[in-house]
Amino acid sequence: MFQRLFATRLYSAGLPRGLMRDLETASLAIAEGDRAGQRWAKAHGYKGYTSYASLDDLTLRDPAFAALEQQLGDHIAAFAREVDFDLGRRKLAMDSLWVNVMTRGAVHAPHIHPHAVISGTVYVNAPPGAGAIRFEDPRLPMMMAAPPRKANAKPDNKTFVTLRPRAGTLLLWESWLRHGVETNEARTPRISVSFNYRLD
Repeated sequence: MFQRLFATRLYSAGLPRGLMRDLETASLAIAEGDRAGQRWAKAHGYKGYTSYASLDDLTLRDPAFAALEQQLGDHIAAFAREVDFDLGRRKLAMDSLWVNVMTRGAVHAPHIHPHAVISGTVYVNAPPGAGAIRFEDPRLPMMMAAPPRKANAKPDNKTFVTLRPRAGTLLLWESWLRHGVETNEARTPRISVSFNYRLD
């Protein structure tokens, strides 16, 4: 008999098209006007734009981001139930939310989101060739003598799981899960909105 131990959850859901249109308009406007974010992206070799290091009030700047935060509430609650978080009297609250407009050639190295509980991204626009997101098995550093996995291994046996972005898709995962974004080969920018939730 086999049991699955220490499962890692990845949550996926679709969000309304109308919200994606509003988010695309808002994201491009933010990217065009945020000079500090443009400078940060250039200084850090980021091909495109991110508001990660420059703006922390997007939900107050445009109602599209406020609408997104409202939409996320039920999804965050569903994720917390699925992984059996014991929150006690505490709650999960949005810690940060930022825009990513990735141009051709943009890549985001593998990383985690320290000090957060749940992280996620919403794909606002994902043209053909947009860079995929790749998740890494958190046990990888301990797999010293493990042989490679078969090319057709089941997703829960793979060392890496790669997902192609689709517009309107929401993904959620625990913030310790290492992930990165592969090279964007699309001719037009890939737009996403990423966020972290903390324990409040």
